[in-house]
Amino acid sequence: MKFQWKGVMPAVTTKFDASGGLDLDLFEKNTRAQIAAGVNGIILGGTLGEASTLEPEEREVLTRKALEVASGSCPVILNIAEGSTNRAIQAVRSAEESGADGLMLLPPMRYKPTGKETETYFREVAQSTDLPILVYNNPVDYGTEVTLDMFESLMKDCPNIQAVKESTRDVSNVTRIKNRFGDRLKILCGVDTLALESLAMGADGWVAGLVCAFPRETVAIYALCTSGNMKEALEIYRWFLPLLELDINPQLVQNIKLAEQMVDLGSEAVRKPRLPLEGAERRRVISVIEGALKDRPELPDYLKLL
Repeated sequence: MKFQWKGVMPAVTTKFDASGGLDLDLFEKNTRAQIAAGVNGIILGGTLGEASTLEPEEREVLTRKALEVASGSCPVILNIAEGSTNRAIQAVRSAEESGADGLMLLPPMRYKPTGKETETYFREVAQSTDLPILVYNNPVDYGTEVTLDMFESLMKDCPNIQAVKESTRDVSNVTRIKNRFGDRLKILCGVDTLALESLAMGADGWVAGLVCAFPRETVAIYALCTSGNMKEALEIYRWFLPLLELDINPQLVQNIKLAEQMVDLGSEAVRKPRLPLEGAERRRVISVIEGALKDRPELPDYLKLL
């Protein structure tokens, strides 16, 4: 599938049943809600997808199920997060065989590579496939930065490196990327609490987290902002911010899954070593979600703006 790196692309959670297996019915329910809300892609197996706990076979099952549900309405993108180049290339081949439309590619896991090692890793993985690639640049959480010089070098050799999930936490980096590359490198904001700011600076889209529980509000903000209705977008975004802050937290998976459960789009079942929230922190998160639901805004007909 040919597609553009733009719009809202949810990093969806992986749904589990009581026994710890995949809950494909719940996964389908949530995926359909995302598509109905107007998202531009589905990203599987990221941090929110509890990638480190998934078996290769489970990633294949999720990819095929997402493709079945999407039925060509939007691309299905699989996250690649591996500890070695060979395993990453194997994961890419599996993604191709499963029918994935694109890839999100992280730097090597469990080892802090040098700049040269990072660039070599991305280049070798990208050159192993024709699938379009979104590079995840998150030096805050992963300790590895993909610099603009590295992107320049990579894009010369790897035309399928087309976009960046920009998570440096520095909104001005959107302008640096635009000044350097124009439209050659598409920018998707990867930090929920900086999404509107990034879109206002020219980002092309938003890899979102709280969209898993609030898909319509997320897409509405994008549609309103990019169509010039900034005042309306800002009103929804200000309501949304306390929820979005649940994404920039070590327990973001538990937080967002709890929100999904409370809006009937998922369950809080996580895979060990993660455990559901409890005690004072659980009460705090529930209070945030309940407060937002109490004052949930009425949305305009944003789909006509997409």
